[in-house]
Amino acid sequence: MTVSIRGAHLIDPASGLDKVCDLHIEAGRIVAIGDAPADFHAAQEIDAAGLIAAPGLVDLSVALREPGYSRKGSIESETRAAAAGGVTSLCFPPQTKPVLDTSAVAELILDRAREAGNAKVFPIGALTRGLAGEQLSELVALRDAGCVAFTNGLAPMTSNRVLLRSLEYAATFDLTVIFTSQDAELAGDGIAHEGPTASFRGLAGIPETAETVALARNLLLVEQSGVRAHFSQLTSARGVEMIAQAQARGLPVTADVALYQLILTDEALADFSSLYHVQPPLRSRKDRDALREAVKSGVIQAIASHHQPHEQDAKNAPFAATDPGISSVELLLPLAMTLVQDGLLDLPTLLARLSSGPAAALRLPAGKLAVGAAADVVLFEAEGQTLVGETWHSRGQNCPFLGHCLPGVVRCTLVDGHIVHAV
Repeated sequence: MTVSIRGAHLIDPASGLDKVCDLHIEAGRIVAIGDAPADFHAAQEIDAAGLIAAPGLVDLSVALREPGYSRKGSIESETRAAAAGGVTSLCFPPQTKPVLDTSAVAELILDRAREAGNAKVFPIGALTRGLAGEQLSELVALRDAGCVAFTNGLAPMTSNRVLLRSLEYAATFDLTVIFTSQDAELAGDGIAHEGPTASFRGLAGIPETAETVALARNLLLVEQSGVRAHFSQLTSARGVEMIAQAQARGLPVTADVALYQLILTDEALADFSSLYHVQPPLRSRKDRDALREAVKSGVIQAIASHHQPHEQDAKNAPFAATDPGISSVELLLPLAMTLVQDGLLDLPTLLARLSSGPAAALRLPAGKLAVGAAADVVLFEAEGQTLVGETWHSRGQNCPFLGHCLPGVVRCTLVDGHIVHAV
């Protein structure tokens, strides 16, 4: 199918493109930017005057909940929510049932994602079998089945020796390992950032050192093994400083932050709302400000939703007994636009952290508007307003921003030149 997007303001952080012009698509690829080829005839034209056209967003962590947790979400529902948030490519963590530690599970997920057709899905395989931290998964077989990286998430490894051998094996095959750095013993049964808010409210705290101790170990093992590493869900000012120092030493490390960590702090827990129960926890205002600066400077290359949808009962309990996580992929672009509205980032930098940055971190074929590239495009109205929840596609209602009015409206999302979301 041939498509022309007319009169949009194109912003492509990967190439520096920033101008009003047309975009022409054929057979799922961008064939021209500006004037159409001489023999090009558009079967469909999209009037995008007044809209921003940007690369489809790339989200490095979206829990689709399938297989195994259909009460929380499905591949169809959560990819549809992603498209509504402007996301065209997303990575899927391995915490499924069964765990994503075999080729069969990866192939099942990819087959169902293709059937849904709402977004491109890139599975992240389990680093160890069953995420038990003992035996290495069949990483090469998982890579061949489509996995783009490997992680054990917050599940601890049985020993540093097992972790080192896993990293050395991954490095041998140039595989990327994703770390969520939190020391299980220091975190203990904690459910909130260890600070005045947790103490005043009687909530068990997780100290900053739960992140930094694990991060220091992981960085040392990355340096010894030579593995490509991505550090996910940074939460602390000290953690950001350690990543910056590692990058300055030339270590092949990248990092992301959950978008809600750039908006919220542990002060949100004052009324015990389980909607703010996340792991790793929301931290202090000082930590949030450091995360924002790291995003601005590029120390943190990617902003991700870390979308975790839950059924209603999972949040209807005393704070400590609820499941952690926020349903957030559906509002990725509007919520991120608050950072522009507040003067923290300019629009091209924000779009870089939502597209080309995450794509480069995990070497994904996404995140750019260029001739020959896949026609994955988001069209949005920067000056518009989104009322969160007015329409809602995710099965997870566990979102503290429901009812809020956010800047920016996703008007159209295209994957391979096909419209998968439009309002």
